[in-house]
Amino acid sequence: MKLKLLSGFLSLIFVSSVFAGEKILPYPIHQHKLDNGLNVVTVPFDSPDLAAFYIVVRVGSRNEVEEGVTGFAHFFEHMMFRGTDKFPKEKYSAILKSTGAAANANTSNDRTVYHMTGNANKLGIMFELEADRFQNLNYSVHGFKTEAGAVKGEYTKNYASPYQQINEKMRDTAFDKHTYKHTTMGFFEDIVDMPNQYDYSRTFFKRFYRPEYCTIVVVGDVTAEKVNKLAEKHFGDWERGDYNTTIPSEPAQKETRTLHLQNGAIPPYMGLNYKGPAFSDKEIDMPALDVLSSIVFSRTSDLYKKLVFEERKLRFLGGGAFDSRDPNLFSIQASFVSKADMQYVKDEIVKALEKVKTAGVDPKILAKTKSNLKYSFAMSIDNPDRIANSLCHYIMLTGDPESLNKLYAFYDKVTVDDVKMVAKKYFVPEGLTIATISEDENGGVK
Repeated sequence: MKLKLLSGFLSLIFVSSVFAGEKILPYPIHQHKLDNGLNVVTVPFDSPDLAAFYIVVRVGSRNEVEEGVTGFAHFFEHMMFRGTDKFPKEKYSAILKSTGAAANANTSNDRTVYHMTGNANKLGIMFELEADRFQNLNYSVHGFKTEAGAVKGEYTKNYASPYQQINEKMRDTAFDKHTYKHTTMGFFEDIVDMPNQYDYSRTFFKRFYRPEYCTIVVVGDVTAEKVNKLAEKHFGDWERGDYNTTIPSEPAQKETRTLHLQNGAIPPYMGLNYKGPAFSDKEIDMPALDVLSSIVFSRTSDLYKKLVFEERKLRFLGGGAFDSRDPNLFSIQASFVSKADMQYVKDEIVKALEKVKTAGVDPKILAKTKSNLKYSFAMSIDNPDRIANSLCHYIMLTGDPESLNKLYAFYDKVTVDDVKMVAKKYFVPEGLTIATISEDENGGVK
């Protein structure tokens, strides 16, 4: 009960700070740049004896520009747990356990994040373990091939889902040149060939696991002085790299594209995927799209009430933009009761978006939506792990953790005209890719 009361009290502090016009994260973000380019971010937080330790590597499937070797950003999420000469896999796990922490990782388009949360008094051990594997990862050809086989198994398991299949096909259809064309897992033919790419794996690690691509984030019962000293001690000699990726630009889409998956094992599905913007903490587009998606597609929206509750055409409706370093997609997803309603629902969605273009949105609903977006986020960042994870998200996008505060400050500035502007700019038929799933041979949606 005391923990719940404390959590609630901290949440009230967050919310009162937000509505007082202060930064959404009401704690100072300390940044310290090492000479080798490694950025160190510290956020002291009242969590006695507890600290979250994150390292975000700004490398994801976006960086996989060479033909035949997609999937290696995700692959190294696995390989980084293979151990080093100093701390083999079993020893690493045993020492980490002694700190009360467990390590994990995940990969997306634009980054890989390694994280643990444990005893703040054992922070030095966490630094030693992570510094060693980031600089001295070692694995045999046999270990490499074993992990490559595990990745193939993970892909096969995931691909059993029709939703995974349609997502992979949709990205391949929506993008022509940009590396968002392939998923984080990579193209299947590259995964099959991965066991033969041991030498390339060494090249990948040498290129990207360098200090200039990384940011350490520590949140909890710590001080910036202590964290910076540990970073200098354990990461200060890490050699800076010299490799830069040239990401191909995506040419403008000129007409609606369609793709269909014939599968009757799940309810009929439709995705409307419009080309959207890259994330920016200096432009209004993404905050305005966030507001628009909440007004038009949330459970309280008129469209949702009509299609889900009243007419019962849909089981689910949702939509939103992907936060990405480069222009990505705004995806609207619908799960149907009957495939026969696909064209009708698609037309109703387009009609709702066209209404925003001409009539805008109710100013009262706009104000309420902006308030709710900020309130909901402020309530969610109430422990070291959630704060660190949120900061890593914005570090991924811009390299600067302060982008978190900058973005949420933008919500206050979104106007009805801004919402109309982004609706006209992004929801156009020539930027649309329609993806459908049903038991029929063709989707039949235009």
